Amino acid sequence: MKITLLSLGKTEEKYLKEGIEVYLKRLKHYIKLEVNDLPELKNTKHLSAEQQKKKEAETIIKCISSTDYVVLLDERGTELSSLSFADYINKRMLASTQNLVFVIGGPYGFDETIYERANDKISLSKMTFSHQMVRLFFVEQVYRAFTILKGEPYHHE
Repeated sequence: MKITLLSLGKTEEKYLKEGIEVYLKRLKHYIKLEVNDLPELKNTKHLSAEQQKKKEAETIIKCISSTDYVVLLDERGTELSSLSFADYINKRMLASTQNLVFVIGGPYGFDETIYERANDKISLSKMTFSHQMVRLFFVEQVYRAFTILKGEPYHHE
């Protein structure tokens, strides 16, 4: 299985980039995780939130194949503990999922077409985080999930 993280825009902060790289390097021992930063929309001040979501959806859809298992990282998604997230990843592997694609939307969330295409929705927290921070939190949680699945001492209960 391969895991892909799609997100709109780039991670600008050096400390976040470095943190993401730390976990991506650690994850190489377990799984291939690809972070794909999609281009951020330009000249959005004349667009409504709905128009922005529609344009972002067009960009996202181009990066998803019909066989991908798509999971939205969305505030309306199911909240999981780290152990439950590890179990979720394990179930996807046991189901022979080829490409598990997690998507971080834009500032206004997702267009309805993306919700319709998604197989699932997960919330990382009830709190709101910057999209740049979500990338770091997500790759850390994927790393944590694999250490849990392998019975390694990274996670403490």
